Amino acid sequence: MAALRVLVVEDELLVALDIESILSEAGMDVVGPASSAGEALELIAGGPPDAALVDANLGGEPITAVLQALSERSIPFAYVTGYGRESLPPSYPAPIVTKPFDADQLLAAARRLLATSAGSDNAA
Repeated sequence: MAALRVLVVEDELLVALDIESILSEAGMDVVGPASSAGEALELIAGGPPDAALVDANLGGEPITAVLQALSERSIPFAYVTGYGRESLPPSYPAPIVTKPFDADQLLAAARRLLATSAGSDNAA
C-alpha cells in the first residue's frame, strides 16, 4: 500500500522541516513543503495529495486560492497557525493545529484528515 500523501504549505523553513520530519517518521509521504501559494497550487495540480496542512499566513500572501483548490478537489485540510479562528477565511472552515504544536498534536490532526480522505474515497 502506498504511503498517504500530505501536502505541507509553510513558509517558515524550520517549521516546515519539523512538520516534514514528524510526518515522515510516521510513515506519511510529504508533498512539498510549499513556501508560497503558487508553489502549493503547482503541487496540487501535479498530483492531488490525500490531505493538507496549511499555514494561514504565507508572509502576508493570501492563501485563498490554495484553500479553493483543495476544496474543489475535496482534499481535507487543517490550518497550522498561531492565529485564532477569527483571522482565518470564514469560507473555508477547517480544524486548527495551533503553533507552537507538538508531534502528537500534529500527527493526530493529520491522521484525522487522512481518515476523512479515506472515507470519501470509500464512498465513491
